[in-house]
Amino acid sequence: MRCLITGATGFVGGHLAARLREAGHEVIGLARETRPVARRASLGESVPLHAIDLRDTAGLSTIIQQIQPGWIFHLAGYANTGKSFREPKAAWDGNLTATQSLYEAMTVVGCSARVLYVSTGLVYGDSTPDFPFCTENQPLRPASPYAASKAAADLLSYQATRHPGLDVVIVRPFNHIGPGQATDYAASNFARQLAAIEAGQHLPTILTGGLDSQRDFTDVRDMVRAYVLLMEKGATGEAYNAGSGGTFVMRDILERLRRMTTASVQVNEQTDPNRKNDTAISRVDNGKLTRVTGWQPAIDINQTLVDLLADWRERIAQTPAR
Repeated sequence: MRCLITGATGFVGGHLAARLREAGHEVIGLARETRPVARRASLGESVPLHAIDLRDTAGLSTIIQQIQPGWIFHLAGYANTGKSFREPKAAWDGNLTATQSLYEAMTVVGCSARVLYVSTGLVYGDSTPDFPFCTENQPLRPASPYAASKAAADLLSYQATRHPGLDVVIVRPFNHIGPGQATDYAASNFARQLAAIEAGQHLPTILTGGLDSQRDFTDVRDMVRAYVLLMEKGATGEAYNAGSGGTFVMRDILERLRRMTTASVQVNEQTDPNRKNDTAISRVDNGKLTRVTGWQPAIDINQTLVDLLADWRERIAQTPAR
């Protein structure tokens, strides 16, 4: 299958491209930048990249017409929950406007590719007594501009299956972590600071946000396996939760990482007042995904954290001390 990945140079894009190529698929990527520094190591130089702002519908139409993809994995978008409180317009542009542009471009050129729209588990908001575990049939109650913009694009994706009749499957992934993740995400930021402390490039203090939130964590390599299975077996217009089904307190994630290092550190916890209404507890029911595809997470959280820390140790070792 010829596969097109939007946001191909991002954290998930590289892992997804590797998974698809291992399965014998042809992979082509879209990204804002295609310079070598924009590539992730896992993407590889052999994956062709096209530079495009997804809001450019005309330019996107031309690329889709040229490529003629069979599958489109729509990963691109604004992905920073914390920053979205300070820059909500960027979140709406990057998520809703870009997704609308993609569907318009497909319609213009008559593209019949199957699309996987990658939403987020944060569209559900906090778990409640009525919904202790997030299921696909519960109300969407996003608690941040990021989550709201993703929820709007999620609904647009369903509507696009009704008119103009696109073949779109929706996945709502919960937190995923692993090698190559940026420091915008808590677990990766913890690992980076610990690796830098070990290397003598950082004071022995870890700066964190609030550590009481509870999250479902899945290894990114397990997550992209779920994406491919949904392309193969998911139903048009249906939404599927993707996550491990286990919940971890952020404080525990940090403590697990601390025990994997030789560093003696102090923790400086600083709660961001802009995020006081952000989702505190997120638990996933992944039963629908499992029933339809047979997917189960295969990589244990401790192995994920070992690999994440090793990745940051390697990156720190390649970065000259300041």
